[in-house]
Amino acid sequence: MKEIVGAYEPKVVEDKIYRQWLESGFFTPEKLPASSASRSGKRSKNFVMMIAPPNITGSLHMGHALENTITDILVRYKRMKGFKTLWLPGTDHAGIATQNVVEKDLKKQGLSRHDLGREKFIEKIWQWREQYGETIFNQLKRLGCSLDWSRTRFTMDEKYQVAVKTAFEHYQKKGLIYQGERVINWCVKCQTALSDLELEYAEEKSKLWHIKYPFKDGSGFVTVATTRPETMLGDTAVAVNPKDARYKNLVGKTLILPIVNREIPVVADFAVDKEFGTGAVKVTPAHDATDSAIAERAGLPYHKVINEVGKIINVSPEFDGLKIAEAREKVVAKLTELGLLEKEEELTHNVAKCYRCNATVEPMLSKQWFIKMKPLAEKAIRAIEKGEMKYTPARWKKISLDWLREVKDWCVSRQIWWGHKIPIEGSEDTFDTWFSSALWPFATLGWPEKTSDLENYYPTTMITSARDILHLWISRMVFSGLEFMGKAPFKDVIIHSTVQALDGRRMSKSLGTGIDPLDLIEKYGADATRFGLIFQEFGGQEIRFSEQNILMGKKFANKLWNIARFVQLKNLSLGGEASKSVKLAENKKFVKMLTETKKAVEKNLNAYKFGEAAHLLYDFVWHEFADKFIEESKKRENAETIAVLAHGLREILKMLHPFMPFITEEIWQSFDEKEMLLIEKW
Repeated sequence: MKEIVGAYEPKVVEDKIYRQWLESGFFTPEKLPASSASRSGKRSKNFVMMIAPPNITGSLHMGHALENTITDILVRYKRMKGFKTLWLPGTDHAGIATQNVVEKDLKKQGLSRHDLGREKFIEKIWQWREQYGETIFNQLKRLGCSLDWSRTRFTMDEKYQVAVKTAFEHYQKKGLIYQGERVINWCVKCQTALSDLELEYAEEKSKLWHIKYPFKDGSGFVTVATTRPETMLGDTAVAVNPKDARYKNLVGKTLILPIVNREIPVVADFAVDKEFGTGAVKVTPAHDATDSAIAERAGLPYHKVINEVGKIINVSPEFDGLKIAEAREKVVAKLTELGLLEKEEELTHNVAKCYRCNATVEPMLSKQWFIKMKPLAEKAIRAIEKGEMKYTPARWKKISLDWLREVKDWCVSRQIWWGHKIPIEGSEDTFDTWFSSALWPFATLGWPEKTSDLENYYPTTMITSARDILHLWISRMVFSGLEFMGKAPFKDVIIHSTVQALDGRRMSKSLGTGIDPLDLIEKYGADATRFGLIFQEFGGQEIRFSEQNILMGKKFANKLWNIARFVQLKNLSLGGEASKSVKLAENKKFVKMLTETKKAVEKNLNAYKFGEAAHLLYDFVWHEFADKFIEESKKRENAETIAVLAHGLREILKMLHPFMPFITEEIWQSFDEKEMLLIEKW
């Protein structure tokens, strides 16, 4: 028996214990020993989860820490329950994000990717990936994550590239791929298309400009309100709601577009919000998705007046070549000069930003590759409605269905160099990163080859992620799994809370609200960080993060250490079980409470109520076991009480192991247990 002395020191324990786990091979399902949890002794049931692959540019943040703690709790719990557990790790090539990082690195040397050329630039990214691309894996190990590192995958590895090409060719044969000109989101800085789901919105102070559009017959004017006056250079109509009595008699009349002097009609369309501005809106089909839809219904032409580098084109020598901000200033000045600017109003509104570089996104007409989404979405809708997947919390089911019912065709082409090249002759475009990650649950198992892993571990059991990638990733995995494998890729979807700063702001280094979980691990230990985080997870929208909970986790770890030291001082082995005939009423009461707690913890874990389970354990260990039973046991040191004491600690270590794996394993081994706690029967 190894003596438990002094205070618990996470730094001494964690690295040693993780190395032991790795050496055991028990993170790999095939190397798990026979289970004492099943009658046959075999681990016949699978429990399979895929990591939400972090970007190769990434390092551990609080969202990762929460998500992977949740997954590790489930994997460790199921492993102890006798399941054949696989938690598969991997990383995403993260096209735009990785290209941005390497381009910034080149910029420091006074170079651009164009100076290197495509081939050399891609080589540079692979070199960067070799050096930094797996940083987050070492950080996940520090958190205690029991991933099967022997199966690590990367969305740009050779076999995964075959999967991406196979998927595209499949869609092509089914007639679901097409190239077309559509209004898409364009990042002027990253120089690529983005999907609606890749936008973030920031509040900005701006103005609402009210502009007079004169009628051709000189009978007056219509006033429109806009936040983007520069786009009026590409207007092809003014639209009003057909039920708006103010404009009923104006539909069909001709206006003269100010500055450009082009004749444009007044059209009626139900997409117009009668309450916004004046109720009359300018229609710029080449630079607004809603306007593009209005133009299709009304048969309006398109005039592209902003190009891919964010400059004005196709207007006149006076405007062509101006940057967007310059053009806005000039348009407003010109309207004022012409007496057509009715008024300006101060306005705070949400502006679409690129999720990678934070540049303002410009909607514009562009030739891109698309996937027809309707038939794919219909498959996903049927599967979700039939209950093939369960969403936790339940509200995310409706949110998923709503998105799938309204989903637009998917723009899958990107104008960047790093990524899977679209396999069409003459195309230089790469795939949207999410195209490849949509194949993750089966491509990681060897698809399109018929591998034993694919046969044994698909479909997976569940997936967990934050709500911000519910549609970007989870919904796309659902229809991809149904399309290519004929089965939904997982049975359960857990959407965990988003970790925010204590004041409700998002966690961000630039805002000064970010907290590095590695700093917390360094300061308090991995177990304290895990327990303090999960203590706050109750399935809500957000967690207002407080470091006080991590400090609580550290104090709890110390309490557990002291409990174990007390039990060891009694020269006890954890192998001792409570007497079958519990005679003392005090012991009987405690054993009953221990059994009830274990059932309640198990019930909460099965229902994915992690915070509730953590609170139950905390209260039972600290108050019922330490404060009450241990103190009472000092007054009656008979054999039965001592046996119950050892039995209580043994069961507590097992219940706490998924939450606090390092300290529980260290204590367990200090009592000379033959097997690791990692594989002990729950």
